Amino acid sequence: MELFDAHGHLTDEQYSADLQQVIENARQAGICGIVSAAYDLTSSKLAIALASTNKDIYATVGVHPENVAELEDWFKNGKGDFSEFVKNAQKSLENSLKTLKKLAKSQKVVAIGEIGLDYHFLDYLGQIKHERAGESLTDFEKEEIKNLQQIAFEKQILLAEELELPIVVHSRDAMGDTLKILQKYRLQKESLLHCYSGSIESAKILMQLGFSFSFGGVVTFKNAHNVQEVVKELPLERILLETDCPYMSPEPFRGKRNEPKNVVYVADKISKIKNIPIEQVALVTTQNSMRLFGIGK
Repeated sequence: MELFDAHGHLTDEQYSADLQQVIENARQAGICGIVSAAYDLTSSKLAIALASTNKDIYATVGVHPENVAELEDWFKNGKGDFSEFVKNAQKSLENSLKTLKKLAKSQKVVAIGEIGLDYHFLDYLGQIKHERAGESLTDFEKEEIKNLQQIAFEKQILLAEELELPIVVHSRDAMGDTLKILQKYRLQKESLLHCYSGSIESAKILMQLGFSFSFGGVVTFKNAHNVQEVVKELPLERILLETDCPYMSPEPFRGKRNEPKNVVYVADKISKIKNIPIEQVALVTTQNSMRLFGIGK
């Protein structure tokens, strides 16, 4: 039985001491492919380097919504004018996009990602500002942060279209705006909503736009009723497996460092939810991953 981990972060520093052993663990567990997802320029370059020396590893390149600008550092320091910071961030983004375009032409890059919107990040930034200055984010700051994320999302979608690559989308507490943007562009390539936590109603809209969905350790959690219901309703042909490692470990490893080998627990849970053999889940989801990322063509 072969499995495919459609979304993990093998370049994360949590693997700095034993990365090759983690990869070997995955191979021994029957993992035939792993997509190492990037979240900024550094991780994009590292993912490409890792993929170039491992035939069963593939890379994405992209800027995650939390990494569009040095927002965390700015709110920790609180120095200077925020409007000026935003202007500089937009200029820096343009330079990043030029670099991403060059990186995306590397042989084993299979998608632009992970990109998207994360409005939950505003709560985190608000906590930082409150700890430093005893103040909350202003409405202006909130809108500017959202706007930065939306600009980065749209520009990376356009880059993917230009390069004829799929996108890997991250959406947290932002499904409404995520849908608006994706409906605006209507991608030519089948693409992926990773770690999907939205409703079945949103999933139906996304399927019409050509999206599939990957699920990780969350689906094994006892309280993940919404995610489990969505998995039950979705056709298996639209489901991919992921770990989002080193995060989101499945039961029974919740709270510990995650690894690609643990994708088998995701497959097992999905087989139980859909009442089908785990071998069928493995076969179809692996085919889905290879189709979406254009592997083996």
